Order: sequence, then C-alpha cells, then structure tokens
Amino acid sequence: MKKQILSLAIVLAMFSCSQNDNLETAVPQNGLLSKKEINSIINKSLQSTGDFNWTSQEVNTIWSAVNHGENILTIGYGTSKNNFSRSAEANTIKEDLIQLVRSLEKNSAKGATELYVDENINVIDIKVTNKETIKTLLKDSRVRYIEPSGYNFLEKNNQARSSSSGGSGCGYGTATLSTNDYRTVSPGARVPWSFDAHNIPQAWNYSTGAGVTVAIVDSGLSPEQKWMNQYFNDGASSGRSVQKYGTFVDSWWAWSNNYDGVNDKCGHGTKMAAVATAPRNNDNLPVGVAYNANLVSYRAVENVVIDDYHEKRGIVEALTALANRSDVKVISMSLGFPFSIGNVSDAIKYAHSKGKMVLAAGGTSTSFTTWYGVIFPASMSETVAVTGVKEGQYDECDVCHSGSKIDFTVQMQRTNGTDNKVPVLSYYNGQANYVGGSSVATATTAGIAALVWSKHPTWTRAQVLQKMKESADFYPNKHSDYGYGNIDALKAVQ
Repeated sequence: MKKQILSLAIVLAMFSCSQNDNLETAVPQNGLLSKKEINSIINKSLQSTGDFNWTSQEVNTIWSAVNHGENILTIGYGTSKNNFSRSAEANTIKEDLIQLVRSLEKNSAKGATELYVDENINVIDIKVTNKETIKTLLKDSRVRYIEPSGYNFLEKNNQARSSSSGGSGCGYGTATLSTNDYRTVSPGARVPWSFDAHNIPQAWNYSTGAGVTVAIVDSGLSPEQKWMNQYFNDGASSGRSVQKYGTFVDSWWAWSNNYDGVNDKCGHGTKMAAVATAPRNNDNLPVGVAYNANLVSYRAVENVVIDDYHEKRGIVEALTALANRSDVKVISMSLGFPFSIGNVSDAIKYAHSKGKMVLAAGGTSTSFTTWYGVIFPASMSETVAVTGVKEGQYDECDVCHSGSKIDFTVQMQRTNGTDNKVPVLSYYNGQANYVGGSSVATATTAGIAALVWSKHPTWTRAQVLQKMKESADFYPNKHSDYGYGNIDALKAVQ
C-alpha cells in the first residue's frame, strides 16, 4: 500500500509546529520551494482564514507544488466560474486548453505527455513542468482553477496513524458489546443505544427505507461480512439489493488505471454501510438505520483522508457515476480534508445538480486539534454536514469538529461512564464493533434521510431536507456549532 492507514485524526495532526520540523527540506533549484516552505504557506492560510486556495497563490508556489507532485496539474475550466458540467462549448474550451498546454510544454521532455479527461465535469489532469504554463493558465479567463493534485500535503507519521481497535478511521477490530449499549428487537436484532436516542426504532413503524438507494462513497465493502453481501436480504430485510463498485487506483504511478476492486481494505467503508443499511435479522447483530434500503458501495479511497491523487480522482468518478443514476437518492461521505479540492468540489456540485442529497462528515480529529472548524467537503453549501455529540447533551464528542457549517448532529458517545460509541457490524462475518466520530454520525443521518424519502418517494431533496430540519431540536433556528441539532426520526417520518 502506498499510504499508511489513517483516520480523520490526521486531518489536523500536521498543524503542529513539530510536524513542520519533520518535513524534508529540498535544496532550492531555480526558485523551487521545498515541501516545508509550501506547507508553511498552506498552514498559515488555514490558521488565519480556515481555508486554502491554490489558484490565489503565487505562480512559484503552485509550480513548486506541481514539481513535488509528479508534475500533475488539474485544470478546472468552463464558460464561467460556476460552469462545472460538460457542454458543447465547454468541450471546445477543453480542446483549446489542451493544445495551449502542449504548445507551452513542447520543449519539455516530460510536460503534457499524460492526460486524464473527465467525461462529466469540466476537469482535465495534465503533466506540466514549465512555470510559464502555470502563469499563462492563471491569466486565462476560461480557467476556473488550477491545482497541483499530485501534491500530498499531509505527511504520514506515527502520531497520525489510526488504531486498529476501532474508532472513526480504519480498523478490523471486533468487540463484545456491552448489554447496556443495545436492546434486542424481533426477530433477534440488536438496536444500538444511539438509535433509541433519535427515535429510529419508533420511526420503523412508518418507514424502513424500502425503495430508496443509499450510496456509501468510502473504502469499499468487506467480502468477509456476509450480512452486507450474500445475506443482505435476511430476516425482516427483503426485496432489496447491494451493489459494489471500485474507482480507486492503488498505484505509485499517477497515470495508472489499475483499479483496485470493490473490497474494503480499511474497514471504515464496511462500518459506514452497516450503520446505514445492515439487515434486521435473528443473529443478535447490530441493525442498520434503513434496514430495507438498497445499498451501493464505492471503494473510491484507500482511507478516509482525501490526500492522494488517486483518491481525489476515485471520489470524482464515484460521485459522477452516482449522480447519473436515477435510483440513487442519498450519498454518504464520511471522508475529509482540511481545505477544498477543486475536482471533488465539482463532482459534488454535479451530484447536487442531479437532485442527490450528499451528506459529509464535519471532521474527526485528535482532542488537541478539534479547534479546527468543519472540514471539506462538509464545508460546502451543497453538502449536508453532520457531526457527533455526546449522549443527552450538546457537547461535541471528544474527537468531533463543530462549527457554523454543521447542519445536524447525532448522539454517538455515551455519558454513562463508558464513553462507548455506536455498536455496528464489523469487518468480519458475524462480528460486531464500536464506531465513533463524525463518520458514524454522517452514516446514521444518511439512513434517516432514506427513511424519510421512503415514506415520501415523490419528494425532492429540498422537501426531504426540510422535513429533517423541522424534526430537529433547534428548528427553526440554527445553533452556531450544531446546526439544527439532533433529528427525531419519528417526527421526520410522521
């Protein structure tokens, strides 16, 4: 594997001063900035404004990052700033820009030799080596943005690695569930304590998610958990389907098309899919929120931090494919990054334009970095941002982010002295585990959205979202840190 297994804890770990000291310092060549210098610029922007934008940086900064990132430059183009979707006019612009870059790179042995063109949104990836190319593109009115998408901002260190014992990131662990953390319902399924906190079991008297397709864009689905595969229809769960796709390329080479399949090699995607849609059966295992909803699982990333070129592209391909499916209503993304990623942002806007509800995790981090606000893509207005709070109180979980961009919250950390999180199916067949953070909060909310949409199949996304808001604690007001608060699923489906 080309990256360490990470959780969203890494999202902020790199902001400490000690992190910068660990970065390699390259010897300047022709004004080339080192990674340490580039990251310092990024960190300064994040700490002062809460965001970072590549296109607004100096030419030399972008060029240096391109050099440190396999010379890959992503170009977002179009007829206007908001023209992200393909059209005949946009196709002409695309061809013109490709020829422009190739002419500017004609004397380079490495430049403009590779190319990736997205078929749905106005984005191209091309190899660039000349500083003049970047300068020219920044001045071109047809260019919406440029980004060094091969540049890896986050350095992988021991502090940032995820525990395999569970939590919000990667992990294959299992756990014996405390009897205080669930109750059993017919025909023998375990209802997580957090479901009762949101009146989800009561909502099942009105809706179980039938007829709605929930998509989980994450690390894939475990082939070893039969209840999320061949036994997806079991017990009270019937007449639904599970589909698995893979858009992630596991390769050091940026231009590789060696897709890595559909199977989860992290554990995170399996748990998120299970929280939203696990079957209700008689095997004494945790049930999902929408236990009669269809599931589409995409292995689009290696882990939950969107830092690698192939992860960005994998998410784009997953989102655009889902956007073009009429059956998909809800898309859940328990993934994140400290600042905006152009092509991922375009793909989310594309899915949003097709009427999809895209839910995103507000951010899960280490306790000393939760000062940072809502991460990307939950920071986008086109997503529904969710974070986790403690049981019975509005206090973010020990590792959860909060802020003005949050729309909803889910109780996912106990206050009964155990700090236990949400019981869920694990990676391994017939086993359970606990999962926490804004990740499980997001997948839970995706399941609630499916319940509402199933009850009202002709409704639009706006109508479903409005009903969810009306069913939440703070409506019609919005809390500065917790949005509309906890949703009462029963009210949402009545």
